[in-house]
Amino acid sequence: MRIGELARRTNVSERSLRYYEKQGMLTAERTPGGHREYAEAAVDRVIRIQELFAAGLCSEKIVQLLPCMRDSDGGPSVRATPNLVAELAAERARIDRMIADLVRSRDTLDEVIEAARVP
Repeated sequence: MRIGELARRTNVSERSLRYYEKQGMLTAERTPGGHREYAEAAVDRVIRIQELFAAGLCSEKIVQLLPCMRDSDGGPSVRATPNLVAELAAERARIDRMIADLVRSRDTLDEVIEAARVP
């Protein structure tokens, strides 16, 4: 599929897709005319990249992580290095801290809302 179709199917801009390719997160074949052609598995790959960005990972970390994740096409994956596993565990701990902070903030807001409702 061409870049425009991939962009539409994933709701990701063509500019972002070119960035993903430049960073090594996404690959495309080239037609004789120089157009990008993506495999069907690129849809799942882009969605996975978006999820990893949403989790707070930077592109450098995503590039390291993607080869360790099995794609929907069942393609081979490589084992994560111990260092990468440790870095990912630290990222997960950071997300856990953010969730705990958000829960505390929500609880505080609930208290304020409840106090404001009492005449």
